[in-house]
Amino acid sequence: MGLYKSSDKRRNVVHVKRDDEVIVVSGDDKGKRGKVIAVSPKEGKVIVDGVNIVSKHVKPRRQGQPGGIIKTAGAVYACKVMPYCSKCNKGVRIKHREAGGKNTRICAKCGEEL
Repeated sequence: MGLYKSSDKRRNVVHVKRDDEVIVVSGDDKGKRGKVIAVSPKEGKVIVDGVNIVSKHVKPRRQGQPGGIIKTAGAVYACKVMPYCSKCNKGVRIKHREAGGKNTRICAKCGEEL
């Protein structure tokens, strides 16, 4: 056994990947769907397009560039989103299947590849 405890090994693993279609299952944006723009496994957060919109104050960086307040997507905890299955029309859990030496992620309900 190394330096880490057995429970510490999978701490920074997130169940969704970039470009996945997800649905928010709790919070103010519950029920909203969007595409994952970025994943931060160390923080356990994801940024989803159109979810958790925040106002950001931007300073002009070059001459002639406008500054002001822009709306952008903020980070959401990964535990608040689920992968969306278009066949089931809802958030689903993921199963892993090995086919031809390649691991694929499938819907746990209907078996469609995500």
